[in-house]
Amino acid sequence: MKIMKFGGSSLATAAKFNHVVGLIEHQTVPVCGVFSAPQGVTNSLADLIAMIQAQQDITPQLDLISQNLLTISTDCASLRDGFDASHNHLQTTELLEDLRSLAQGCLLIGHCPKVTAAQIYSTGEKFSTLLMAALLRTKSKVTVIDPKHFLTTEDFSDEPIADIEQSVQLFKQHYADAEEVAVMPGFYGVNPAGDLCLLGRNGSDYSAAILAVCTAATVCEIWTDVDGIYSVDPRLVAQAQLIKQMSYQEAMELSYFGAKILHPKTITPLSKHQIQCVIKNTLNPAHAGTLISAKTDKEKAVKAISNLSDVAMINVSGPGMKGMVGMAARVFASMSEANISVILISQSSSEYSISFCVPGEEADLAVKRLNQSFKLELKNALLEPIQCRKDLAIITLIGDRMHQQKGTASRFFSALSHARVNIIAIAQDSSERSISAVVRAKRVDDAVVICHQQLFLKKPRIDAFLIGCGTVGHELIQQINKQKDWLKSKEVELNLVGIANSRQCLLSANGIDLDQWQAQLARCEEGLSLDRLKQFVRSAHLTNPVIIDCTSNQEIAMNYLSYLEANFHVVTANKKANTDSLTYYHQLQNMAAKRQRRFLYETNVGAGLPVIDNLQSLLRAGDQLLQFEGILSGSLSYIFGEIHQGLSLSEATLKAKKLGYTEPNPAEDLNGMDVARKVLVIAREAGMELELSDVDLQAVVPAHLAAMTDGEQFMHQLPEYDASFQKLIDDAESKGEKLRYVALIKDHKCAVKIQSVGPDHPLYEIEAGENALAINTLYYQPKPFIIRGYGAGAEVTAAGLFGDLLRTLAWEQEH
Repeated sequence: MKIMKFGGSSLATAAKFNHVVGLIEHQTVPVCGVFSAPQGVTNSLADLIAMIQAQQDITPQLDLISQNLLTISTDCASLRDGFDASHNHLQTTELLEDLRSLAQGCLLIGHCPKVTAAQIYSTGEKFSTLLMAALLRTKSKVTVIDPKHFLTTEDFSDEPIADIEQSVQLFKQHYADAEEVAVMPGFYGVNPAGDLCLLGRNGSDYSAAILAVCTAATVCEIWTDVDGIYSVDPRLVAQAQLIKQMSYQEAMELSYFGAKILHPKTITPLSKHQIQCVIKNTLNPAHAGTLISAKTDKEKAVKAISNLSDVAMINVSGPGMKGMVGMAARVFASMSEANISVILISQSSSEYSISFCVPGEEADLAVKRLNQSFKLELKNALLEPIQCRKDLAIITLIGDRMHQQKGTASRFFSALSHARVNIIAIAQDSSERSISAVVRAKRVDDAVVICHQQLFLKKPRIDAFLIGCGTVGHELIQQINKQKDWLKSKEVELNLVGIANSRQCLLSANGIDLDQWQAQLARCEEGLSLDRLKQFVRSAHLTNPVIIDCTSNQEIAMNYLSYLEANFHVVTANKKANTDSLTYYHQLQNMAAKRQRRFLYETNVGAGLPVIDNLQSLLRAGDQLLQFEGILSGSLSYIFGEIHQGLSLSEATLKAKKLGYTEPNPAEDLNGMDVARKVLVIAREAGMELELSDVDLQAVVPAHLAAMTDGEQFMHQLPEYDASFQKLIDDAESKGEKLRYVALIKDHKCAVKIQSVGPDHPLYEIEAGENALAINTLYYQPKPFIIRGYGAGAEVTAAGLFGDLLRTLAWEQEH
């Protein structure tokens, strides 16, 4: 015998009923179908009962329920040849009349007794079973099994336990001669008094499990709308992995700690009688689903992550706990007497306190009962006031073989740390089948996402927001798109989830299509704001958000502090933040350390050259900067190279501008301010407490030209200075030297100026857009440490930003 249970989503329409009939008829062994109410019907019945309790007009609600069920029944007539539509309509009408009579009777007496509520609630399951029997009878003989004849429970609670032994005996008495095709409504049975009662949460699944025991079935199939049980809720994590096989114990732990696909009560009788359970998808019946049996998948130590929300933690503590026999028993006896379910227990080794979790809605009652039970101890200060912390959740790792894999708990707690989740309590069973952590409920989704990423996917992830999609930003997008296959080969998941310009901001939680981003961005109507990004990060549960600033915008740079405080990494080519006030510079460094975020700005100095990283490495090793000389502007490097090839300053500048080496207004290059900012960054990295105003800045051109804001006007007037500048060139060349625009750090002072250097100087050969830095330190003297390479152009700057972006990932792995 095979038991096939179908949930409400599998029975939502006449077409779905017909599909389920086909699944049952396709079986080659005797089969019994167990059915839930059609989707939405139980909720409608719950609304009906609520309206009865509120003494409202229930006629519209009854009509709505009747119309829904009659529509499904009528629509089935055209789907099956031989379907007895008139008989089925008569049965459905009688069922709905019974419902109407029960509801109106309750309305007259002003309340809905528990027994009557059970009769009302079971209407949907009874309808499904009657309709399914009528459909199956078009080709087969069918036995309709009524749970009230055999499915008995041991108690009167809202979550009753079946009396399996008695149920088996009664089933044999009533259904020994059942046909090879049988149908049964789920969700209800009878209590010890013989009254109809509901079986509680997942009651139809539990009905199927009990029936499986009664029929000595070989398998109990639970048909739903997903392919099986997943490693995590797939609605929360798109990369959730299907579990092919798990043990009864793993399934019970998973369902106990929040997984809604099964209830622990369903697994218990199947486990005891060694009946396999398979979770199948009605919409994808060919899929194998998830097998639950005595065996487990030995290849995976951790099977799943489950989370249980809306719990409260109760703490009983005080000197009276220590060494006092029976205190724990009294604590939990008081909970049992109040019919309060204890979900998790954690006790200190000093015996000073016991902490345990209860459902959130039962927290106040739990505290009240404890205050009553320990009234004397509380009065005499043997116990501290009972503490209750609400709005919590429990995250649990589940797997039979976790005890055989070292470091599982460490990785679990490390993942919670990465999610910035405070662990309030920890519990682990002696079998090491489950490890639980109690956390704040509002962070539980983030924690689950990151735990799954680190324990299952083991694929580091970056979620990047790019601000500024001009020349450099556009190039960086192209590089990320080009490298996606390489990143995939390195098991790195880099998602560009946001792109913003000065007016619009495009966001996509699953990553933006980098082949279509420009068109998508153009259609956006909302701009960039920190509040919007924070909300987006929360709703998308992003694990490693990074801001990439490809602008030179002062306002954006002054928002870095807020981004870091909001737990974004910041990667920037924008020098405005690091060269603002020294106070702001220190605030950024301190906030990055406080929030454990990366603030990376390698491209502030040498575009793609590893300047900052190398300097920081030397300083961490105890080195000290003694002197620095460098060419830090690729555009000026090119211009100063061309002037020694016979071009005038204006001609060289125009050539550089046409090649895209300068800013649209070349005055921004020749005024030297960009170089001044770069040398200030280096000085501050070396520990010098300097402001931008402390840099001795000599522009390439006179002050009136350097201050021009109109690029065309600047280029028009620049030739007027050619003759004066040519004298500097001639003077240098007469001595066998060349002019270079040099940044200097010496004796804790910074300068930026035109300097004439000879063949022996490390900057003599630097031209054609190259950058070069000569660093003298305690370790590198008298010959300096040289860093040399191209420092101009969008490609190298974007590459430097790309490198910093990947370094945020290294930080996450280290921590």
